[in-house]
Amino acid sequence: MGKAEPGGGAKMSRGMRVLPEEQEEEVLEELQSLGWYHDNLTRHAAEALLLSNGCDGSYLLRKSNERNDLYSLSVRARDSVKHFHVEHMGSSFKFGFNEFPSLKELVMHFANQPLIGSETGTLIVLKHPYPRKVEEPSIYESVRVHTAMQTGKTENDLVPNAPSLGTKEGYLIKQGKIVKNWKMRWFTLHRNELKYFKDQMSTEPIRALDLTECSAVQFDYSQERVNCFCLVFPLRTYYLCAKTGIEADEWIKILRWKLSQIRKQQDLRDATSTL
Repeated sequence: MGKAEPGGGAKMSRGMRVLPEEQEEEVLEELQSLGWYHDNLTRHAAEALLLSNGCDGSYLLRKSNERNDLYSLSVRARDSVKHFHVEHMGSSFKFGFNEFPSLKELVMHFANQPLIGSETGTLIVLKHPYPRKVEEPSIYESVRVHTAMQTGKTENDLVPNAPSLGTKEGYLIKQGKIVKNWKMRWFTLHRNELKYFKDQMSTEPIRALDLTECSAVQFDYSQERVNCFCLVFPLRTYYLCAKTGIEADEWIKILRWKLSQIRKQQDLRDATSTL
């Protein structure tokens, strides 16, 4: 992903800008108040987040790895991510030839006036802040978990409209419904659906399970096989087995976390409807 410069910004000085302690605290407070500031997010991770779960106009702010007083505004533009330098000048933020008294005013400005990606001339409008606060399961390291968000031009509009996007995939052995034999199937977890396919190369799922209808996920010791767990639905309980106990535990944790997020959203809707 290439570096984009808004209006061909001025050259930066080599030395780090030294700020009084009070100004540093004020900057830190402003940054923490922004729901879309990701403190130590790397360039690569920003691109992965925005390309995986963002959309055209999704953006976030992160620290630049070049200098302490330099930040990077990462913005998704179609199928790529552009990175713009934002320099803290002490009492303002410099963005190309423009200076803004606060980061919020910078975003408000470019929500109505497009940026220009220097490499392709692509017009970019800041539309959707990508949130920092994402409720994640404890197994984040092994499961890609991101957020689902409602589009909006300010962080105040950023209200989840669905449980967070947790994705996981892999082979599991599944017990048949009528004939109780076991077959290897390829499973994918995305949003509130757990789909299983004949194999990894298949494009059409055999079935898609709606997790909003699932009441429980738990280890199962009733089968002759090991590393088994089950998903309880109103009309059927699905029995699945993983290759290892660790893998079974990962599936159970992400599925239980998914169910907890679904219940939170349902409780929120119920509480709202009674107001």
